[in-house]
Amino acid sequence: MIDILVPELPESVADATVATWQKQAGDFVERDEVLVEIETDKVVLEVPATASGILQEIIEDEGATVLSKQLLGRLKEGDAPAEKPAEVVVEEESGAADASPSVRRLMLEEGIKASEIKGSGKGGMITREDVDKFRESKNKAETPAQVDIVAAVAARSDKRVPMTRLRKRVAERLLEAKNSTAMLTTFNEVNMKPIMDLRKQYQEVFEKKHGIRLGFMSFYIKAVTEALKRYPEVNAAIDGTDIVYHNFFDISIAVSTPRGLVTPVLRDTDTLSVAEIEKGIRELAIKGRDGKLTVDEMMGGNFTVTNGGVFGSLLSTPIINPPQAAILGMHKIQDRPMAIDGKVEILPMMYLALSYDHRLIDGKESVGFLVTIKELLEDPTRLLLDV
Repeated sequence: MIDILVPELPESVADATVATWQKQAGDFVERDEVLVEIETDKVVLEVPATASGILQEIIEDEGATVLSKQLLGRLKEGDAPAEKPAEVVVEEESGAADASPSVRRLMLEEGIKASEIKGSGKGGMITREDVDKFRESKNKAETPAQVDIVAAVAARSDKRVPMTRLRKRVAERLLEAKNSTAMLTTFNEVNMKPIMDLRKQYQEVFEKKHGIRLGFMSFYIKAVTEALKRYPEVNAAIDGTDIVYHNFFDISIAVSTPRGLVTPVLRDTDTLSVAEIEKGIRELAIKGRDGKLTVDEMMGGNFTVTNGGVFGSLLSTPIINPPQAAILGMHKIQDRPMAIDGKVEILPMMYLALSYDHRLIDGKESVGFLVTIKELLEDPTRLLLDV
């Protein structure tokens, strides 16, 4: 018998929740097939079968809180059982013999007793048409008023489900950010036409060379990294009465997943090329969607970038991701009339929103940081020339 155990949890994770059993007791499983998913407040961990065999017993049901290396169930090692020929058993009641096997099976599925139907076939045999007519007449017997009452009750019913561990943790951290930081938000807007023209010009050759499409996020990350270099307070964090200045650039990317919002980290962005950033973001997004992010990929991060524009958001005030000092919100690119050199032009504009902890970052630094990002995005050549 093989014990199925909770994986070794990181030191920062006290316990976990049994999210989903992919197999039930008595099921045969192949080696490395996922048996159960364990959810922590950061990631979802998959527990695979270490050998082929029968899932003999489930000890901890879905929703149970478990600790590192705790017993979840037991697996009996062995080969798949030989398949037995399928047998169809039809329970016969009094009078049910006056129908063919297929009609008796249909009556059993519909919950119809033979005594309720008068057969029209030869010798009083019950036919399929008899069953269909009986079912139709039974349905018509329900009055419209009954149907309306059932529909009304169904329309006003409630569904209560417990929060997932990840959703609870997100809620706790958002509340923590609101209650423990002096959060303020400053705004600016960016003319995205230069970057859109650049993408249009080089999209095909970029994709052909690097095997990935050229998106906007790589430009955002490049601009943010450069701005963080110029404003070290934004790349810092408060620890008690100390300020911790980071000399590296790890940027968290907010990713929406079916289980909730997660912020995996793209590390050392100052050393990455545009193509490497695009590939890194895509990999993190796919892992987030599939629930395969590791704890290491979720830990750390000095600054967060979130892009609500992908959902159509025009303007928002993002909430800081503690213990970070700031977060940048990107939004929908929308054509708007703008005054350029005394003339009105229609340009693709996007709002930027920087939420920051005023205990650490003053207005001068926050506005300067945001203006730096605006200038770099409106003239992407600056990213190459470092000016």
